[in-house]
Amino acid sequence: MDSTPSPSSPFELVSSALGRYMPRGGTDAADEQDDRTGRRRVPDGPSDGPSGDRPDGRADDPESGRQDQILGAVNLDRDLRITRRNLDAPVFAGLAAETGSPFVDLLPSGDVPTVTRRLRQVLETGEAHVARIQRLRRGDGSELVVSLSILPAAAPEEGLTVSLIAMARRLHLYAAETAIGMSLDIGETAQSLAESLLAWGDVAAVDLDFAVWTGEGVTGQAQAQGRLRLRRAALVPDRAWPDGYATPGDDLPGDASRLLAQVVRRDDAPQTIVIPDRETVERVLGSPRVVRALVPGDRSAGVACIPLVLDGAPPLVLGVAEVWRRADRPFRDSELLDLQELVARTAHHVDLARQHQREHTQVLALQRRLLPRTGGDTVAVASVYQPATPDSAGVGGDWVNSFPLPDGRTALVVGDVVGHGLGAAATMGQLSMEARALLSAGLAPDEVLEHLDETVTLLDDAESGLAAGYSALGSTCCIVLYDPVSHQVTLSSAGHLPPVLVSPDGRADLLAVRPHPGLGAEFALREPFDLHTFDAPPGSLLALYTDGLVEDPALSIDEGIGRLAETVSTVHPWDSLQQAARSVVSALAPARQRDDVTLLLARTIGYRKEDTATWRLPARDDAPARARAHVSALLRRWRTREDTRDTVLLLVSELVTNAVRHATGPVTVRLIRARHGLLCEVGDTGNGRPRLRLGGLLDEGGRGLHIVHRLTTRWGVRWTETGKVVWATVVR
Repeated sequence: MDSTPSPSSPFELVSSALGRYMPRGGTDAADEQDDRTGRRRVPDGPSDGPSGDRPDGRADDPESGRQDQILGAVNLDRDLRITRRNLDAPVFAGLAAETGSPFVDLLPSGDVPTVTRRLRQVLETGEAHVARIQRLRRGDGSELVVSLSILPAAAPEEGLTVSLIAMARRLHLYAAETAIGMSLDIGETAQSLAESLLAWGDVAAVDLDFAVWTGEGVTGQAQAQGRLRLRRAALVPDRAWPDGYATPGDDLPGDASRLLAQVVRRDDAPQTIVIPDRETVERVLGSPRVVRALVPGDRSAGVACIPLVLDGAPPLVLGVAEVWRRADRPFRDSELLDLQELVARTAHHVDLARQHQREHTQVLALQRRLLPRTGGDTVAVASVYQPATPDSAGVGGDWVNSFPLPDGRTALVVGDVVGHGLGAAATMGQLSMEARALLSAGLAPDEVLEHLDETVTLLDDAESGLAAGYSALGSTCCIVLYDPVSHQVTLSSAGHLPPVLVSPDGRADLLAVRPHPGLGAEFALREPFDLHTFDAPPGSLLALYTDGLVEDPALSIDEGIGRLAETVSTVHPWDSLQQAARSVVSALAPARQRDDVTLLLARTIGYRKEDTATWRLPARDDAPARARAHVSALLRRWRTREDTRDTVLLLVSELVTNAVRHATGPVTVRLIRARHGLLCEVGDTGNGRPRLRLGGLLDEGGRGLHIVHRLTTRWGVRWTETGKVVWATVVR
């Protein structure tokens, strides 16, 4: 009985079948003899249909009338050396795939690093890499285009199984179109197109209109006037190029752009053109600078220029694809038809990538606007945002923000909107801006979350939101306020993971908060948002993050948070905070990142003791006079200018008088010396909101706030658990 374990995935089934397709013992698949006829036969394999022209220029035998076998298979050990193979199909003739030789010997030198990296990746992760368009070198110097798939070898074998499917014309066109449509990144789309075009030549390049590259709209009027500005988007193979040759990211010379624009739009219609040899190329291009930018070498070569055309009235040219090959291999009409068909099939993929690029640019602009820029004088901040996908299709829901409040405190905010894309980013931006406005107005973190909860409930359109890939319902948010005088952080959380606080001695603790269901929960599940206060002495490090940083399929969420706390605790007080943030993300971000990763680090600085003073006075009629005496003595010690001292004394007198007159309980006076000026605060136990009103000439009261408004650069109110604080800033 066969003891080999049953394959558990489609890739294992394929790998197992390919293993049976190859002979044991490392020899070629010998042609077996039929016992009855004595004829030799080739093992069965897939076929590509009727024979025809191949993309590599090798013609099938028109007289044979048979179907060529196009499947080959190779087994590799962990050192990437060939252990077994079946390359008996005639199409693989000339490949030097000897047992024991390195597989990469079959590759063009420029492709060795990329393919080796993918082979190693499959060995390490066990995840198959399927259908890469690849060129293989024959012994006679010609090349064969194949679809290369890398799979883990099926048990009991070890190492890798590599399948090779020779790319017949129809199969290549289909596979190329499929590969080009796999990404919405404009650069990757152009690169996939160039790699597919390489089947017809020695060098392939894709030059895109600059408006396409940046995601902007393409106008037929600009093209009709010859104002096509081209940028090289892709170039294959990867090798060292001559000086002056346009490589990806380079703008083509203006002369080259105008020339190509005129050529491909001859007779007001986009057309493919062929320049057969170097002499003709130089004569057409004219300028030596243009020749250096467009011709990939010194040897004689011809080029086919195929416009990427978007159908319309008039048709729009998105760019130009160039296929270069040796002059002794002129392009046949059938090959040009194939090239035009491939480019025509894939032009809409380029346009889709352009549209995605435009949306992506808008999302990134919004995201960058929300990222912290500075932490102010009392706290240093650094942040890292890492999208889930290289083409940034996942940009959207994660957001962090930090900003100084007018009253001297600093707000740190982190949140996560469910989903990705422009809709999620817009929701993120709205919540972030609303949170900033409410915090600047003096509301406490728990009150801000109550307002955000209502906003999410009112704004979320579940049907349209989910259809667009996002939903505001279930969004999480954590708000932290740092007071640089008391050296405390006050926080409130809506379903977000707890921040990590590292004390100056290096001890890391989670700031435990009571779990909350998040924003926009059903009414029956809603609970009041808690407010928590923790000590954060100068030199403390606070880490706020989103779940993408700590979620790993191999670990529980608690283990992930524990790893974060352990890693953050190793950050030295002298370390660059931005570099430390990058190092933390590099150490913790999962290898298979499934969600956006966001981290905000904040190092508390605070005010020095000698720069602050606080007095607590009973709410009596003599409170203003006592406050003026305390403040006057302090300002003299601070050597404040006389005019500034008079302004502050009048300001404190008016604020304390209002507190005694309109509130109850003790009055707290606090004075802070900051870099930008003096911050005066007067707190009481009242909950009324002081308002600046227009009073009459004969009114006996109501002038106090007018005086405050005239004397200060900014003033406002914030609410506390016991009452309110009126603050005002005076320039020193």
